[in-house]
Amino acid sequence: MSHILVTGATGKVGSNFVRRILNEPVHEGSIIRVLCHNRLLEQHARVELVTGSISERAVVRQAMQGVTHVVHCATCKETEDLVMDVTVKGLFWLLEESRRSSTFRQLILIGGDAALGHFFFPHPVPVTEQQKHTAYPGCYPLSKVLEEVMLEQYYVQYNLNGCCLRAPWIMEKDDFKYSLSFGEDVFGGPRWRDLVGPEAADAYYRSQTVPVMLDPDGVPVKRNFVHVADLVEAMLIALDHPKARQQTFNVCMDEPVDYRAMANHLNATRGIPSVDVKTPYRSTWLDNTKAKLLLGWRPRVDLPLLIENAWTFQRAESDPRNVWYLG
Repeated sequence: MSHILVTGATGKVGSNFVRRILNEPVHEGSIIRVLCHNRLLEQHARVELVTGSISERAVVRQAMQGVTHVVHCATCKETEDLVMDVTVKGLFWLLEESRRSSTFRQLILIGGDAALGHFFFPHPVPVTEQQKHTAYPGCYPLSKVLEEVMLEQYYVQYNLNGCCLRAPWIMEKDDFKYSLSFGEDVFGGPRWRDLVGPEAADAYYRSQTVPVMLDPDGVPVKRNFVHVADLVEAMLIALDHPKARQQTFNVCMDEPVDYRAMANHLNATRGIPSVDVKTPYRSTWLDNTKAKLLLGWRPRVDLPLLIENAWTFQRAESDPRNVWYLG
């Protein structure tokens, strides 16, 4: 029987992972333990709750009692006062307790392409798992680099069984639609209205115009995404997979989203207009071949389905659009 500790269980990835584990017959014997701080999950007979901060060793030690697997989704964006405690110290305590545990079998870290600079730096060739760490300015990308390096060193120091699933921008529900908004309701970055000015942005917002991100040379940008359902599928496959041991995998759509192709699709299917917006950002192509080869994982969501899901999603009144982190 698996006893899985999930950190960040109330977030986008963690909550979807917990739901899949609880609903799939193949995992009906698994127990989930969630470590929660500010938000709580709904009660369930197979969900155990530990409350407290992941930065406190005593809390992590309590959460790790009898655990076989750790799925580490907790993260912290550009919050300088918290990022090292949550992202770095929290993972350190998890790793320390894992290596000392008699029941521990595997730790899965949800990493991010922020560790590789995603669209901040030019990448003239596909970005594989061998790409060196290149954090862009900010504490969040630095923390993603430190996570990966720390996990790798525990492989070297203690032969720990771990796996890093490195994801780009994770989409669910209507996220993608709001990532293209010229309004104040924009999800993540860039903040389009700051690039075009408030007057133009208000006009684009009223006409539901979407931006086509251009690089400094005027070429449409290709940016990497993954749908949360595809990421969770990779997480489930990686659990106890022998070829996941001490490996890092890029987990993303087969092709990055081409902003011009996105705009053309929206115009052809929904009559939505677009406008070119020049930015300092560059195209990247995250290569997911390794995950497909070693894990047998395949992403299901491509650009048309990503758009369809976002534009047809109907949000219930009981499901307000709360954005805990910007991206």
